[in-house]
Amino acid sequence: MRRLFRWLLLSLLCALTVFLVVPLLMRTSVSGNLYDAADLAPQTDVAIVLGASVARGVPSPVLAARAQEAVDLYLKGRVRKILVTGDSAALSHDEVTPVRKYLITSGVLAEDIFLDHAGLDTYSSMYRARAVFGATSATIVTQNFHLPRALFIARALGIDAVGVVASGGTNFNDYLREIPASWKALLDLLTRRQPQYLGESIPLSGDGQATWY
Repeated sequence: MRRLFRWLLLSLLCALTVFLVVPLLMRTSVSGNLYDAADLAPQTDVAIVLGASVARGVPSPVLAARAQEAVDLYLKGRVRKILVTGDSAALSHDEVTPVRKYLITSGVLAEDIFLDHAGLDTYSSMYRARAVFGATSATIVTQNFHLPRALFIARALGIDAVGVVASGGTNFNDYLREIPASWKALLDLLTRRQPQYLGESIPLSGDGQATWY
């Protein structure tokens, strides 16, 4: 019985190690491109704000922290444009418009705010940032648990990307969910999955208000 218990424990530890390999490798591979504050980040063309939950038309604390980090980057001259990406496939669920309102009230010029309504997941957001909006260099803003995966995807898709850590999102469950999410991201990259929606090119050199529908 003791031998069986040791075998089961060893098997469990081996399985856990295998599951952790991908998220740990992603974090390690992009560690040199992560920054704790806007002041420390290099200049790029655009800040990418990844979607999160919205309650009654107001960004959740996690999403508001991402938006505020983008504002800091913009006002400090680290980026020229802001791309807000998220899921707004239904009128009752819009992750991008509340962020756009937040940015405007925080001093970002309207024409510098681009909305991607079809960023249904992190991979789709990064893919569309490159293929639809033509982003070649970008600063991704999201929480620490999420940033390595988003940054790894962006760089694998050809964006010269860095990341700035937004506050919040320190729940253990957030990090736990990153394990299967990281494996899925790796599969998406290996299969070069195309997002559900692509559409016409919307260059970041234009007026972002054209994307406000």
